[in-house]
Amino acid sequence: MAGETATTDSSMEVRDEATARKYYEIGQKAEQAGERLKAIEAYEAAFAVDPENPEICFRLAYNLDLVGEEDEAIHLYEQVIQDPQPLLNALVNLAILYEDRGQYAQAERCIRQVLNTDPNHERARLYAKDILASREMIIIDDRDRGGQRYSELLETPVTDFDLSVRTRNSLRKMNVRTLGDLLRITEADLHNYNNFSESSIEEIKSMLAQRGLRLGQNLDQQQESAHEDEEEQENENEANAEALNRSLNELPMSVRARKALAMLNLQTIGDLCAKTEAELMGIKNFGMTSLIEIKESLSQLGLSLRKMPDSLESGNASAEAAPDAGSESGEAADADDESSDEDESQSSGS
Repeated sequence: MAGETATTDSSMEVRDEATARKYYEIGQKAEQAGERLKAIEAYEAAFAVDPENPEICFRLAYNLDLVGEEDEAIHLYEQVIQDPQPLLNALVNLAILYEDRGQYAQAERCIRQVLNTDPNHERARLYAKDILASREMIIIDDRDRGGQRYSELLETPVTDFDLSVRTRNSLRKMNVRTLGDLLRITEADLHNYNNFSESSIEEIKSMLAQRGLRLGQNLDQQQESAHEDEEEQENENEANAEALNRSLNELPMSVRARKALAMLNLQTIGDLCAKTEAELMGIKNFGMTSLIEIKESLSQLGLSLRKMPDSLESGNASAEAAPDAGSESGEAADADDESSDEDESQSSGS
């Protein structure tokens, strides 16, 4: 496989440039004849004996990309651009592959590197507009949905954006490392910081505006989210209050459980929620089956019985660990629960 050949042979210390040139020329002829797979085979042979040659690496990556081997092509292109003077077409091709995968920050970084070397590079200038447009659209779209890709974009280093050295240094001194950090500060924050000039602030605002963003945006979103959480909590509290005021007769439960609770003279569901499990278990003929039944009915309303303090719970746990006659009565109550439920079902069936 191409990936295995590249990985295994790239560690060879001896380069055979003459043999590599022979295979490279065979690959070129095959490529010109439209024999793509034969060209790849020849370039792989050349790469195996001279993996440091950027031109061989580039041609192999280019042809692998054309036959759908994108992962291997990206790996090889990334190797090519490690050269002190990387092939500009390798940077452009890699940027296109990055863009196709939604890796817009990496794509933009490649294109910027090309334009810094050759500001008039036609392909780079063309793709720069496409990449920025795609990046802007995905930011706006995912921000509205709270998408994962938008979250990933917030982690993009500010050094990936087209900002002056002075502006980058000022952001670094403010400990602003990522796009997310930048969206959490306001224009006033920048004005109050000594190292920021008016031109640097305008530069940052312009860069953000190109992507549909603005300073302080995340602060506003956090405030909106907090307000929504408060409203949701208020609505939940209102719903709970309404449920607590409802008559206890509206809560589904067996006849035996209802008769047992009648001994406590409870009127509303709220009265029941004010009781603890221990208090209910202390009622005559009220067993574990009835307790489970009531807890399930309350949970359907988003409610529960009152919790005892931890210190009391631990004390009760110790007391319950010692067997006594009460445990026998509890078992009897459970048995009574079951027989009562059977009686109730039979009576309702008749």
